[in-house]
Amino acid sequence: MVSRGGRPDLAGAQLRHVAVSVLLIVGGNDEPVIELNREAAAVLGPLCQIEIVPGATHLFSEPGALETVAMLAVAWFERAVGPSAATGPQESRG
Repeated sequence: MVSRGGRPDLAGAQLRHVAVSVLLIVGGNDEPVIELNREAAAVLGPLCQIEIVPGATHLFSEPGALETVAMLAVAWFERAVGPSAATGPQESRG
């Protein structure tokens, strides 16, 4: 699961039931949400990773911010589930 600028803390006690790898992407200028994501990551445990995009706010509207989010997500999916998941289904020629 990938969350961009989300509020996983709002899931409350249900966070402890998450059993999949999680990437939390947060804007570097969204300080309150950074802390909330860190608290959620502590509950999610070792399957959770946080990436902070420097200079970005919660909407990631700054130049290059969404591109950075996309690159982080692709790299994470490649590590978490393999390259085919990040690039989509491959066309079969036969």
